[in-house]
Amino acid sequence: QVQLVESGGGLAQPGGSLRLSCAASGFTFSNYGMTWARRAPGKGLEWVSGIWADGSDTYYEDSVKGRFTISRDNAKNTVTLQMNSLKPEDTAVYYCNARRGVSSYWGQGTQVTVSS
Repeated sequence: QVQLVESGGGLAQPGGSLRLSCAASGFTFSNYGMTWARRAPGKGLEWVSGIWADGSDTYYEDSVKGRFTISRDNAKNTVTLQMNSLKPEDTAVYYCNARRGVSSYWGQGTQVTVSS
């Protein structure tokens, strides 16, 4: 069955870094665009970053531009979000999403907390 498993969340200090990973299985990973989204406490879902199926293009939400970097390895069926210069407002549950046309799969999420 389809699985997206996020890892790498945790507690970081302001200015620190975390690296999130999402391991995919059960579908043809290289055919799907991949996205990271987050939900902060008391707020709605926010799209953070995405990468095309072949990795040829990426996009970022304005608040994370220059701080976060998305990448993927189609040989290993993984997508990664490198988060640098973390801010308290980055605190959220981060979700991995795979999308192709009307097909969309979600992971269970990983908690990121930025606090001193």
